[in-house]
Amino acid sequence: MEKLEALSPLDGRYANKTESLRNYFSEEALINYRIAVECEYLIFVLKNLNLSRDMRPLSANKELSLRSIYSDRENNALTVKKIEFSGMEGLPATNHDVKAVEYYLRKVLKEKGLEKYCAFLHFGLTSEDINNIAYSLMISAALKNEIIPALDKILKNLKELSVKNAAIPLLARTHGQPAVGTTFGKEFRVFYERILRKRKRLSSCKLNVKINGAVGNYNALNAAYPKIDWISFSQKFISALSRRFSAPLECNLYTTQIENHDSWIEIFTEIKHLNRITASFCRDIWRYISDELIIQIPSKGEIGSSTMPQKINPIDFENAEGNLGLACSLFSFFEEKLPESRLQRDLSDSTVQRSIGSAFGYSLIAYNSLLKGLSKIKISQENSEKSLYEHPEVYAEAVQTILRRELYPNAYEKLKDFSRGKKITMKKWKSLVSSLKISKKAKADILAILNKPYIGLAEKLAIKNLK
Repeated sequence: MEKLEALSPLDGRYANKTESLRNYFSEEALINYRIAVECEYLIFVLKNLNLSRDMRPLSANKELSLRSIYSDRENNALTVKKIEFSGMEGLPATNHDVKAVEYYLRKVLKEKGLEKYCAFLHFGLTSEDINNIAYSLMISAALKNEIIPALDKILKNLKELSVKNAAIPLLARTHGQPAVGTTFGKEFRVFYERILRKRKRLSSCKLNVKINGAVGNYNALNAAYPKIDWISFSQKFISALSRRFSAPLECNLYTTQIENHDSWIEIFTEIKHLNRITASFCRDIWRYISDELIIQIPSKGEIGSSTMPQKINPIDFENAEGNLGLACSLFSFFEEKLPESRLQRDLSDSTVQRSIGSAFGYSLIAYNSLLKGLSKIKISQENSEKSLYEHPEVYAEAVQTILRRELYPNAYEKLKDFSRGKKITMKKWKSLVSSLKISKKAKADILAILNKPYIGLAEKLAIKNLK
């Protein structure tokens, strides 16, 4: 059942469609990603900096013990939130989410007999050092595990549709008007290539992160240990973190207190562009359904209208289009807001970041709705062929081009006078060809074109490098 009291449809009506994203963008996920970054930082500090005899690197077993904290996700989150809002064991409420994580980890380290290492938790860092890395890991994981797999399913469907329908003629329309011929397969191939390009770009995106202190100059770290090369240290830490989480992280050395989010924006822009492409595809399918060129397969028991029992509505494509629009609106706001910050830092980006998961959620709902819609359609070959057959005026382009090849005077104007705004038939075409003062070969070439669907190389393009 839906969660009827949920404020957002992401956690209500569509909860079962977005549940997987909670692993990356829920409050519980955010807390646990912060915990992971704090623990990995502590392990790296102790392993790579010879701080003192008492602060030797953790043994392999102690590292495992520290990393085992990550698996207790629910308890981690509940306890951290209690520390933040209510306080715990004599500690007053922090009203600070990242400091609550630090205090929680101090408690856990004491329980594990690692109390002496507490001083180097969150050592020399600011909250944003933890947050920017945590969010980048969340974005990376959601892309890798949810968004890209969904795109791969869409691409698989589009590839199959391209090949299966490569030769089915279709009347192409420009400005909504009959233009020339194409094939359904080639039109599917266009969207396959566009989405594939976005998929490749998303797969290669890097995420810039920082771990350089309060205003980006390593002030606190340098004050405590001025002989350590903190710049090199931060680069090595980010590289190690990137390997551990299989995330494309890159260390940004030039920041204020916040990482500038520019690499996030690059990803959001790519997803937004992808969503615009996908929405365009949904609208095209909707029109083909409306024109009865694509047939919807009825689902048993499903209702299309509360009053018109005969109807099968293209609701999956409409749902996808609407959710893609919502996602794009959020991504557009992220593009506008996140690159801006007053001086070295203000907090207005913090609340905005918490909605990143919503944009991913609306996107994922849309992709799955599209996939559902594609599973319930088939091409009407009869109607598609008929759409082109009933518009023989489309041959005007081919005929005038052949005439120009033959240096026929005013070829374009000749065909314009013959065809523009007029009802053309094959009988009229043959009469025109017969009257033309051109070579027998040129007439034969034109008649050959008129005797088959005018689709150019559409079939070849539809299947090129796919089979």
